[in-house]
Formats: sequence, C-alpha cells, structure tokens
Amino acid sequence: MSYLAEYRSKLVSPEAAVKIVRNGDWVDWGAAMAQPYALDKALADRKDELKDIKLRCTLSLKEHEILKADPNGETFNFNSWYFGGIDRKLHDKGLVNHTPMLFRNEPLYYRKSLYDDVDVLMIRVTPMNQHGYFNFHLAVTASLAQCECAKKIIVEVNPKLPWALGGSEECIHISQVDFIVEAESPIATIPAAAPTEIDKRIANIVVDEIVDGSCIQLGIGGMPNTVGTLLAESDLKDLGCQTEMMVDAYYYLYKAGKLTNKFKGIDKGKSTYSFSAGSPFLYEWIDNNPALAACPSNHTNNPYTMALNDNMISINNCLEVDLFGQVSSESSGTRQISGTGGQLDFVTGAYMSKGGKSILCCQSSYIDKQGVLQSRIIPTLPDASIVTVPRTQTHIIITEYGKADLAGRSTWERTERLINIAHPDKRDELIKEAEKMKIWRRTNKLSQAAAR
Repeated sequence: MSYLAEYRSKLVSPEAAVKIVRNGDWVDWGAAMAQPYALDKALADRKDELKDIKLRCTLSLKEHEILKADPNGETFNFNSWYFGGIDRKLHDKGLVNHTPMLFRNEPLYYRKSLYDDVDVLMIRVTPMNQHGYFNFHLAVTASLAQCECAKKIIVEVNPKLPWALGGSEECIHISQVDFIVEAESPIATIPAAAPTEIDKRIANIVVDEIVDGSCIQLGIGGMPNTVGTLLAESDLKDLGCQTEMMVDAYYYLYKAGKLTNKFKGIDKGKSTYSFSAGSPFLYEWIDNNPALAACPSNHTNNPYTMALNDNMISINNCLEVDLFGQVSSESSGTRQISGTGGQLDFVTGAYMSKGGKSILCCQSSYIDKQGVLQSRIIPTLPDASIVTVPRTQTHIIITEYGKADLAGRSTWERTERLINIAHPDKRDELIKEAEKMKIWRRTNKLSQAAAR
C-alpha cells in the first residue's frame, strides 16, 4: 500500500502549519533532538498576533527562535522538564519555568494528567518509510504518549536524522498526523568534555566496583562518559546497557568488544535506551542498528525492569551531598541547574538488582568565585535546594578520596563515611558541624575516626 497521496495531502509550509495555534494553547515540542527548527521559526513570526502561548519541552539543544522574538516572555510562556545549559541561562533571565518530573513517569504524566492539555504537538521526525511510519530517532522518551494526547500533530521531517529501531513506541503512523513539514536542519552534537585528573581518579574508583557481565547505566555529563571510556580500556567483558541516554562511551565499549548484552535479564542481546546526544559517529551507529533498542522512558527507567538485569550498575553525577546522605543533583538553592530526570529511577532500580549498585559521583570540592575552597560534602543542603535522591535511597557516593557506602547505615555511620571522602582541608570543619547537629555516638567515634 502506498501512502504517498496521503503524504502529499498533508504536506504544507511551516507558516501554514503553525496557523492552527490559537491564543491560550498549550504547544508541546519533543525532547532534545525532536524539537523543531522550521516550526519554531514560523511560530516566532506569529509573536505579535498571538497571546498566552504555553510551550513545553525537555532539554533544549539550541536557542529557540520564539524566545529570540519574544525576549521578555510577553507571548510565549516556556516550560522545560529538564534543563540543559541553554535552559539554565534562560531560567536565570526569567524566561523558562521548570516542570518537576521523574523521567520514568513522563509518558504517564501525559497519559494520566496532561491528556487534555496538549493542543498542538510539533515534533521533528525522520522521513516516512514505505509502511507509512515516521521514526522518533534520537528522542523516543515520551514522544508517542505526547502524540496520543495531542489534539493536532505537526511533524517536521528531517532527512539527516537516524532511524532508531525499537524497542517500542519508536514510531508514529501518517494516519495519526495532521500536517507534515519538510525541513532539513542540523543535528546537534555534544562532544564529551575532556576529563580532569580528578575525574580520572574518581572514574578509576568507580571501575573497581564493576564486574564482568554488569549492565551499565551512564548518566549525562563528563564523569559518566569518562567511566565508560575507562571501561572500554579495562579487562572487563560481556557488559550490558540499559540507560536513558545513549552516549559516546557506549560506542567505545562496542568498538572494544565489551558491549555484548549477553547476560541481560531483559532485552537480551540489545542495548536499551530512550534518547541520545553525542558525536556524529554515535548517530551513525544508531541508524538502523538491530543491536540497539529505543524505548520510551517508562521502560528504560522503570526500576522493576532494570532490576531484572543482575549486576545493574548506575553511574551518575551529583552536585552536593549532606551529612545525612541527602543528594542534590539539580539545583543550587533556588537556582535550577538541570532536573531530577532519571537519576532517582536508576538509583532505585540498580539497588534492587541482584548484585546491583547505585553510584553517585562528585568532586570533593570546588573553588568559588572568590577563590575560596568549598566542599561538596556539606553539613546540610542549602535552603531551598532540591533533594534529588532522599537519604533513604542513597547507596554509594564516590569522590576522588574514595567511596562511602551509605545504604542501611545510621546517621553517625553515614557522617563518618562521608567525612572520610571529603576534601582533607574540610574534614575538621565537617566534624564540628556534625557535633553541633548532635550526630555522634557515646564513644565519640566520629571525632576519633576523623582524627586518624
């Protein structure tokens, strides 16, 4: 059956497509690579004729034309499920609001809570195949759930995008689409940051926690990528992948013959992921690769699903850890840095796995703008900082000074272990603060241990 006639009947210009947006509408864009370019520009051009347009997306990878056209937010109210660097700068200017989420719940948010709040969906897709399907490529995440809720769907077809095999929920059929726009646009790349010497020290400690056959999740950021690169150079074998984000490190593991997925308990033989951002060679590897399975986040980030993989190891970054074991990975006081994303999902699922470990990494300290050494292990989280991982879920914290296994430990044990991996110049100060907070035991072991 040919779908060309239907395709032609729905093919319009970007300017014609965005005419369906009306005052007061909720407009959703896809996540990261799925966010439109031509439709963004066409909608921006309507700024002066529209009012109260509310937009929702995840992880901006480019500067949006609507916000260039509306720098004071008079027409467009922009909202993001997860901040990248661009969103963070916009938030500092008061131009974007954060929408809290657990990444595993994003499809459920649409199907259960936002089912009547998506007036128009604009999403970038691959060219249609012979069966009438468009592919969600590097951003499966919650894309089909958004489509199911949207009153109108506009797809922006880009021939540069790779076709990601599923998995599940990786495609939409032309019969579900209202308008088609053709627009070739860039595919954003995010090269891995060069690791520092401290990053390498932390990564080496992490690698020692991993055994043959482990299933690995690498979070966003330079540190997890550094770990993946070291794994590719290690003697470990038969590693698996269940992750939310497919990054360059997995390609290196594949090239080194380490990524076999041989011992996975679910999706055996396949690397499972929900979205991707990295280098061009990563996208080439993803294109029509049957060894990879793109799935929505309610599959990749489901703790019960990942726990089916023995030796599930999650590796993520964090910003600060307090002496109770509370972890903030997304904010600095009231300043939103990123989002909860999938960190709590994988912290939970990895610990549930037989032999599994949840690892959160951070450098022990940093130099502030005044040139003063500051600790990332602190007595209590600052006022208004968001707790990304509650103390009841925190497992292993690693800095360049070692690891602290906090699971099942009392408050004084947690404090001792965290102080022992803090920067040496900050340990006495942390001991004094812990004593003020009455975190001790009768033998005063806290002070004795730290003194050693």
